[in-house]
Amino acid sequence: MVCFLSLSFKQRFYGFAICFSTGLACVLLSMLVFFNPVKFGITFTFGNLLSLGSTAFLIGPKRQVSMMLDPVRIYATALYLASIIIALLCALYVHNKLLTLLAIILEFGALIWYSLSYIPFARAMVSKIMLACFDTEF
Repeated sequence: MVCFLSLSFKQRFYGFAICFSTGLACVLLSMLVFFNPVKFGITFTFGNLLSLGSTAFLIGPKRQVSMMLDPVRIYATALYLASIIIALLCALYVHNKLLTLLAIILEFGALIWYSLSYIPFARAMVSKIMLACFDTEF
């Protein structure tokens, strides 16, 4: 924790850029092994974790955690972290391609929902759009 306090803004930015670009590269490279859900799940999840951790360089790990545990996004955070754990368990221990693929779909959806929690009114807007799209009443 002390090491983050002693970094200059330039060093923090470089740390963010390196961590985020490495995470993005992992997510993009995971597409190369898409048809092997175990390798895809591990690479995709690792990329997500790196990208998520990259913001700790900019705002600090303590503030990152407090923002993640904010009452507005606590459920989105819990769903996202749980989906990461489920995806890794399916990929590393269960070795079931279908379950791993379903876990990755859950993880991707949870990532989107978690990301939307940082944009004011975005989740409410997406919820209304989804309800309107899937409303069966005429």
